[in-house]
Amino acid sequence: MNKRIAILATDGFEESELKSPKEAMENEGFIVEIISEKEGKIKAWADGNWSNEYAVDKTIENASSSDYNALVLPGGVINPDKLRRNENALKFVKHFFEQKKPVAAICHGPQVLISAEVVKDRKMTSFSSIKDDLINAGANWVDEEVVVDEGFVTSRNPDDLPAFNSKLIEEIKEGKHELQHA
Repeated sequence: MNKRIAILATDGFEESELKSPKEAMENEGFIVEIISEKEGKIKAWADGNWSNEYAVDKTIENASSSDYNALVLPGGVINPDKLRRNENALKFVKHFFEQKKPVAAICHGPQVLISAEVVKDRKMTSFSSIKDDLINAGANWVDEEVVVDEGFVTSRNPDDLPAFNSKLIEEIKEGKHELQHA
């Protein structure tokens, strides 16, 4: 069975944090779809400037977490700040945890997870500037390249992408994690 993976992103995502995991997953034969707030294309952020556009496969309103085996949340500063204000995006994220499916977030991506209220008592990492936000939301924050907590994968920044991608693929192949929780 082909694994289907959702990448949730909107304008202002960190380009490498979407492109690198997407390519790594596609190289494993997974079907990877970009889910966003709007139809058409979303614009990446790279090296302090706007960058390439990426085609959106489905809007959040037209996507169901039950159709996917895992969820990936890239970072960037603008992207998670927009998504965390979207109630449908937060519900979409929370459903992956409720269904015990792998979820991976890198850099500022965990900001969406804070707003979805799924970080309490979870071991995780992130970009250093949101460490306090995660701790205040109840997470057990650590400064490590990649952290895996029952199907929940987090990394700090684009330098961690090789380790992030490797663990992400491993967790997707393992499938549902009974101890994954919201």
